[in-house]
Amino acid sequence: MKSAVVIGAGFGGLALAIRLQSAGVQTTLVEARDKPGGRAYVWEKDGFVFDAGPTVITDPPCLQELWALSGRSMSDDVTLAPVMPFYRLNWPDGTNFDYSNDEPQLAAEIAKLDPADVDGYRRFLEYSTGVHTEGYEKLGHVAFLDFASMIKAAPSLMKYQAWRSVHSIVSSYVKNPKLREALSFHTLLVGGNPMTTSSIYALIHKLEKDGGVWFAMGGTNKLIAGMVTHFERLGGVLRLGDPVASIDTLGDRATGVTTKSGWSVQADAIASNADVMHSYRDLLKTSRSAQRTRARLERKTYSPSLFVAHFGLKGTFPDIPHHMILFGPRYKGLLDDIYRHGVLAEDFSLYLHHPTVTDPSMAPEGHSTFYALAPVPHQGKFPVDWAEIGPILEKRILDEIGKRLIPDIHDRIVTKFHYAPSDFSADLNAHLGSAFSLEPTLLQSAYFRVHNRDDHIPNLYFVGAGTHPGAGIPGVVGSAKATAKLMLEEGR
Repeated sequence: MKSAVVIGAGFGGLALAIRLQSAGVQTTLVEARDKPGGRAYVWEKDGFVFDAGPTVITDPPCLQELWALSGRSMSDDVTLAPVMPFYRLNWPDGTNFDYSNDEPQLAAEIAKLDPADVDGYRRFLEYSTGVHTEGYEKLGHVAFLDFASMIKAAPSLMKYQAWRSVHSIVSSYVKNPKLREALSFHTLLVGGNPMTTSSIYALIHKLEKDGGVWFAMGGTNKLIAGMVTHFERLGGVLRLGDPVASIDTLGDRATGVTTKSGWSVQADAIASNADVMHSYRDLLKTSRSAQRTRARLERKTYSPSLFVAHFGLKGTFPDIPHHMILFGPRYKGLLDDIYRHGVLAEDFSLYLHHPTVTDPSMAPEGHSTFYALAPVPHQGKFPVDWAEIGPILEKRILDEIGKRLIPDIHDRIVTKFHYAPSDFSADLNAHLGSAFSLEPTLLQSAYFRVHNRDDHIPNLYFVGAGTHPGAGIPGVVGSAKATAKLMLEEGR
């Protein structure tokens, strides 16, 4: 294999392109939007820098490895700063819980909720360590191309009761309702319902404990920019602002891609970091096998979408940490409304991102940048006019932050805008406006996710949230490692 095309310059596409280019494969990365990043897009408005997300960086070594492949250091292009606490969790009754990997401090925080749960937490950590070893270290970077590979992994998955949910496992170790929420909400960051997502995803706790939580100075967009710099330094080519219209095939081979502008390129292998449904339904519409796969994908369940309110405020807020989770009055009921009923509930839980407490340069002097993110049903469950609903939900979210954190928030707003499920569909071709692709249930994980290599077109590959191991920065970067291994081995 001498040449490759990667469709989509999100984290997964960039990581794969860097791996291929580092191995001497001439790689062209084709991106539809005017900037790289995919879901990690960026806006600059009125002097404020607004990351689209993701904003929680864990497992820095999985990123550092991309530079080390060619003897470089990530620190040449990106500066990571530790975030402490990882998150401040806040409930409507005013309870705060600072979550970190500082063991004495974390034990004290748990004891404030319920001293009896300190020992239960330690046992949960042992469980999380085990599933991290089996699910992330051993399986997180390995492609599941056939059912035999799933059977081989089954004993270790069964040992850790993978059929149970994260919340169920957490609840078997700790009793305090707030602590159960604190130790299970992480699956929401990868699109999973804590009540139904496989307990294997409890590995996220160990991942954060060992690797910490980090922030790229200047925003996640600077991490993307650093990856682009490194890719181009290696000789890779990035083509922006020209959406791929088709993956061209001849018989059972992919031959290249054609873009909407009419530009086309041939390559020995094609890899898609685009939405998996968009890839099969739209980019491969002339392929019979692809349309059979599309029909199967339509029957699967998809992660919810997100509603994100971005706002820049006058003033600084040193008492508001970098990451907060503002829980609502309900937990399971709200999750049921989002995942099962397709209801936009009156209440919500929010992830509040406040990057200027770590990096003041992301706002004008004396100002602050924020975003508040609320999980909402995807458009298949809640097909509404977001142009009408969006401003209403935005105000409700700002009102809630005003009630709990910043009483005069509306007087301080300098600039604001929101991003809705319809924007995920329009900008990212996200099926149903899903923010995380396929829902990470047990029967949609590993072999049951979109395979890293197509079953019928042997030089067509996939990378990103819809493939194994799933969403989140470590997930999509891990998928790039698995896919690159396949491509390079088969390319020989």
